[in-house]
Amino acid sequence: QAPLVESGGSSVRAGDSLRLSCAAALSPFSDYAMAWFRQAPGKERQFVAGISRYSSSVEYTDSVKGRFTISKDYNDRMTYLQMNSLQPVDAAVYFCAGERAESTRIVPTSYNYWGRGTQVTVSS
Repeated sequence: QAPLVESGGSSVRAGDSLRLSCAAALSPFSDYAMAWFRQAPGKERQFVAGISRYSSSVEYTDSVKGRFTISKDYNDRMTYLQMNSLQPVDAAVYFCAGERAESTRIVPTSYNYWGRGTQVTVSS
């Protein structure tokens, strides 16, 4: 079983909303800080949002602050990324990442567990 499985990616229009989901096989889920990264064609993988082990702190890249919200559901071992007011620059493959740690990190190499990604396309 893959440690992380993303879903929810879709093709939308500018201004629309999407919620990405990440199902985790990591246990206990409360031991893991979780994050979302994205990668557009020809670009490096970029940190988008992160949430600490017990959800006491969240972190966002500047370009999504006020539009995206990350959250965790401990009962179902899910991590969500609510994305509002999507813009064409948000189009990318979105990856869920997890690491057994207290807080999130913005560097991809800090995470040992990854999903395969889900595609988000935004048309103007």
